[in-house]
Amino acid sequence: MTDAASLLSVSGLRKSYGDRVVLDDVSLSVEPHEVVCLIGSSGSGKSTLLRCLNLLEEIDDGVISFDGREISDPRVDARAVRSRIGMVFQAYNLFPHLTVLDNCTLAPRRVHGVRKADAEARALELLSRFGLEEHATKHPDRLSGGQQQRAALVRAMCTSPTLLLLDEITAALDPELVGEVLSIVRAEAAAGTTMVIATHEMAFARDVATQVCFLHEGRILEQGPPAQIFSSPREERTRQFLARVLPPA
Repeated sequence: MTDAASLLSVSGLRKSYGDRVVLDDVSLSVEPHEVVCLIGSSGSGKSTLLRCLNLLEEIDDGVISFDGREISDPRVDARAVRSRIGMVFQAYNLFPHLTVLDNCTLAPRRVHGVRKADAEARALELLSRFGLEEHATKHPDRLSGGQQQRAALVRAMCTSPTLLLLDEITAALDPELVGEVLSIVRAEAAAGTTMVIATHEMAFARDVATQVCFLHEGRILEQGPPAQIFSSPREERTRQFLARVLPPA
């Protein structure tokens, strides 16, 4: 289902790599302040969908609209679109040669034309909120995995994005670090940040999502509110997936 009034609307999206179809007729709408969690097995298309939404991958067919404008048109300035969409990757993707503070202020200064002093003040405010202010002058390799992922979240938020895309941001973390990162995302969800999140953390999805989409073999096989998806899934494939990943009742 798509809605022209939605913040993000995807209709009939198709993406292939050669003969391999990765996304097939995907349609989705995201309202302002909504948190949509994408769940499904590895290889189901979750990460590719996020990359398509951020115009990091060209689509083969379909339409992606953002804030009332079609952005899947090849003539669209992808950099301008990405300046309003924050994305956090599984592997952090922080620039290793820059300090944490410089990582966080680069886009505001270079892309949005924010003065250095203002960009640094905003970054330090967020770093402080995320417990990272004392690490501002360090390079990423001096931080733990959890700290690097929190720094990546701060970097994405420093531009005050209209939409935040999170791609399996806890997958590369040790189990004891997962909670600290998810607590930050929970706080942002509670603050009304619009997010689309690919995740393997089912309890997290159940807690924070307003809508859950189960992807299977490149299709959104089932979508709905968390209570429906986790308690009364309609599709047999959804039930099989949840039976594998949820702890016994």
